[in-house]
This record gives sequence, structure tokens and C-alpha cells, in this order.
Amino acid sequence: MTISVDPVRNLPSSTLRPWIAATAVLLLLLPGCGGTPKQIRLHGEALGTFYAITVADPPANLSESDVRKLADNTLDRINVLMSTYREDSELSRFNRHEDTSPFLLSPETYAVFSIAGEISEKSGGAFDITVGPLVNAWGFGPDPLRDPPTEEQIRELLSHQGYEKLRFLENYYVAKEDPKIYCDLSAVAKGYAVDAIAEAFEAAGLSRYMIEVGGELRVAGKNDKGQRWGLGIEKPLVGRRELETVVFLEKESLATSGDYRNSYELGGKRISHTIDPATGHPVQHALASVSVIHPSCAYADGYATALMVLGPEKGLALAEKEKLAVMMLVHDEKEGGFQRITTPAFDAYLTGE
Repeated sequence: MTISVDPVRNLPSSTLRPWIAATAVLLLLLPGCGGTPKQIRLHGEALGTFYAITVADPPANLSESDVRKLADNTLDRINVLMSTYREDSELSRFNRHEDTSPFLLSPETYAVFSIAGEISEKSGGAFDITVGPLVNAWGFGPDPLRDPPTEEQIRELLSHQGYEKLRFLENYYVAKEDPKIYCDLSAVAKGYAVDAIAEAFEAAGLSRYMIEVGGELRVAGKNDKGQRWGLGIEKPLVGRRELETVVFLEKESLATSGDYRNSYELGGKRISHTIDPATGHPVQHALASVSVIHPSCAYADGYATALMVLGPEKGLALAEKEKLAVMMLVHDEKEGGFQRITTPAFDAYLTGE
């Protein structure tokens, strides 16, 4: 989870606007010094979550309504393409296509499939958009959990899973090697939506903004005080919120994945929504959260999930191999609390200078 903070000081939680408490990003609305440039702040609902946008010093020819329209039109387009909750979405039609013949996708959906495939390859399958049926079976889909899946059910679902069973063809066609393959793009689509809004903003002449959709963020330029955007990353605590650190960004994206918000207890164990595609079971390692900084929010989103699946040792190895800017917070069973592990690329963002 991330919080937009003032680079100089933090305000107590009582300053938060009430609606923001339910979102993945908490915007601390801080008083500026005299002569603060005009700002536009927006919030709304999309893709099954909340979005929050801040535009600093927008051009005179763009009103708040214009900016909202840019964002909403983009989010609506992504939803129509990639939602698993809409029966008429392009992704839902692809999932109903239980055939090995090629299926024509839009360029945007094909691009998201391609990003997911690349991260799957680099993570050795830890990131896998075909794991959706297992996520649903463990109670993290649209239907509530009645009983956890049996080993037999898990084996059956695993037999129809695997990113390598998708073939990427020319002219935006994708084919299934197994007709029962089902894809869920939620671990990368929110990040892609952020990138798509940023592209729309840039085309309209907006160059100083922060965009957040469901906890995935991208910033550009300076904030209203002429400083880099300060984004706070929370400790992965259940039931309360506490700041872990602040990163300062100017042209990057930030995504965080963790085991502390979307989970439940079963038989005395916490069941994470992060499913290991190799086993079909929720991850059980000590990694509590992963934050990734990347130029692309789609890649930051996908890599955060991949590293969360891999765990601290294998995840750190991948981050170092790919030279990713990563912070991991690992449960410290001996001392309590969390151990912070960062890559050198991440450390460069810990100063506001």
C-alpha cells in the first residue's frame, strides 16, 4: 500500500478525507506555501476499485471536467477489454473460446498479454495469468469460499493452467494449446490502465501528475510545490496503517503487492490471495510485501506479483538479475516486525533531493 505524502513532513491521519480510507492510496492534502499553483484532484471508482488523480498546474485550456473525461474514458475502455466480471468484455469472450483456433485480440489486450508473457518467462512461471481458476477456488474470486479445494481439485485445475500453453501469433492473434485455459489479467491490467491514462494525459498536454488505480501509481514532473512526488509505502500490518518509508519519484511508477489486506484465516493459518502457480496453493513464505519502482506501471504491477510468489530469496535473486528497484518487507519471526530488504536501484529513490 502507498500513501502520497509531503516530501517535508507528514500530517496525522485525522487530516485524511473520509472517502480515501478505503482506497489503496491515501492522499495527504497538505497546505502549500503562498502562490500554490492551480491543481486538479479527482477520485472515482473503476475496475472494481478506486482511483485518485492529482494534476499540478494544468494548462488553461483543460478543465477539471476535461481531465476527468480523459481518465474515465480510458478506464472504461480498459474495463470493456479486460474485465473478468463483464460477460461482454474481450477477455471474457476469449475465456469462453474453448478452442485451439487463433483468437483475435485488440492491440491493447494483446499488449497486456505480451507483457504478462514476458514477466512469466523471466520469473520462471511465478507470474502466470492462467492461475485465475485456482485463485477463484481458494475464495478470492467473485464467489465466496465454502470449502477449500481438495488436492484432487487442485490437480485438475493445475492440468489446465500454464502460461506456456498460450501461443502469441502475428496480427494480434493468440491461441490456446488447451481449450480450457482461462486468463485473468488483474495482476497487470490495473498497472496498464495507469500507463494508458498517463499516455492520454501526455497527449493532451498534461506533464505534471500523479495517477493511482487500486494502489498502482505513476507520476510525472513535479508536484504543486515544485518537488518530486513523495509516495509513502505502508508497513504490511493487518487492521492498522503505519508508514514504513517514503520514495521520491518524478517519472516512474510504483506498485506494491502483499499478503496483509486480501487474506483470511483457515485452520490457524493465514491464507494469502497470492497463489503459487507451481503448487496451486497460497504462498506460505515469510515475504509480507513487495514494492517495485519501474518506468512502466504495468511492469511494476506484474513484477510485484511475481516477486511475491517467489518469496524473499528467489525474489531478490530475480530483482538483482533484472536490475529492478525493489523493496521487500519480510516477517521477522525472532524479533517481530519486518526486515527490510532493498536493491541498490530502489535505494536511489529514498531521498527527496
